[in-house]
Amino acid sequence: MTLLFTPNNIGSLSTPNRIVRSATAERMADPDGRPLPQLKELYKNLARGGVGLIITGHMYVHLSGKAHVEMAGIYTDDLIPDLRKLADAVHNEDGRIVVQINHAGMNANAEDVSEAIAPSAIEAPFLSRPAREITSQEIETVIQAYGNAARRCQEAGFDGGQVHAAHGYLISQFLSPFVNRRTDKWGGSSKKRMRSLREICAAVREKVGPDYPVLIKLGMMDSVEGGLSSAEGAQIVAALENMGLDAVEISGGIGGTKNLNVQKGIRSEADEAYFLPLARQARPVTQLPIILVGGFRSRSVMEQVLADGHADYISLCRPLITEPDLPNQFKLGLKEKSRCIAANNCWPTNDGDGIACKCPLEKVVIKVNA
Repeated sequence: MTLLFTPNNIGSLSTPNRIVRSATAERMADPDGRPLPQLKELYKNLARGGVGLIITGHMYVHLSGKAHVEMAGIYTDDLIPDLRKLADAVHNEDGRIVVQINHAGMNANAEDVSEAIAPSAIEAPFLSRPAREITSQEIETVIQAYGNAARRCQEAGFDGGQVHAAHGYLISQFLSPFVNRRTDKWGGSSKKRMRSLREICAAVREKVGPDYPVLIKLGMMDSVEGGLSSAEGAQIVAALENMGLDAVEISGGIGGTKNLNVQKGIRSEADEAYFLPLARQARPVTQLPIILVGGFRSRSVMEQVLADGHADYISLCRPLITEPDLPNQFKLGLKEKSRCIAANNCWPTNDGDGIACKCPLEKVVIKVNA
C-alpha cells in the first residue's frame, strides 16, 4: 500500500486515504442557496469514486457574502434539512464530507448583493465594481455568521467545516495589506490584519465545541504588488494551531490580473504541484496536517510530495470534475495520471448547467451532474 492510500486523521476525523476533493463552486443551488438534487448526486459520485475527504463548494454564511449565482448557502437554519441530505448521501457511501464556509466581501455578486464590502474601500482592475469599507458593526455580524454557519454544518451532520481564507474573499482580504489599509484594530500590522480570522475561529469553536473538525483554506500569498508575501503567509500558518484549527489547505490568495489559483495548460509533471514552494515554507512552522492543492495530475507526483513530508494530503479540483472515480482508478492500478488537460472549460456557460468538463476528451463530454 502506498502513502496516497494510507489512512490519516484530521483532528477527530479519520480518512481512509490522502486524496481530498478541493472545494469547487458547483453552481447547483436555487436562488435562495438551497442545494439542488444534482449536487447530492455529485457528492455521492465522488464518495463512490474513492475520494478520502470531500470539501464542498463554498457556501455563503451571510446574504451580503454571496459570490455568484447558483451558489449554495448556509446562512439560515431553514437550509439545514436540505444540507443534511448532502451529508447523508455521502455517508451512505461510507464517505467523509466537510463544508467550506465563506463570505465573498469585495467579490460579492452584483445580481444578488447590492453593495460589495471590503476591509477598506477599494477599486481595482480585477474587480467587477468598487467596494466600500466594512463597518466595525458589520465585521462583528460577519464573525457571528461564520460561527452560526459552522453550527449548521454540525447540525446537518457534516464531518467538519472549512473556513475559506483564500482566493480574494473576505478573510483573505483582511489578511492582505493590499486590500486591508485600516488603521483601527482590524488592520495595520500583520497581527491586526489577522484579528478577524482569530475572532472568526473563536466564534466557530464556541458554536461547535473543541472536538468538531475545523479546517482552513489559506491563501499564503497574493500576486499583486503590495499584497501578502509568502513569508508573512508562513507567519499566519504558524498561528493557526493556536486558533483551534485542525488542518490547513495551502493555496494562493488574491490573484489580481494573474490567475494565481487555477493555472492552465498542465501538461507535464514539472507543471504540477505549483503551490509546493508554499508548502515547503509552511511545513517547518506548523504541526497541523497540510493539505496541498495546485495542479496535481500524476500519481507519482502526489506520492513524492507525501513521501518528502511536504504535505499530508493531496487536494484535487478539476481532475475530479472529469473523473470522479480517479482515486479508485489509481488504487486499482488502472491509471497513473488524470486525463484533465487543465483547459479551464469547467465553468457553466448557462444557468442550470452546473460545473462539468466540456473538453474534447475521448470525444465525449463528461458531466458529473448527469
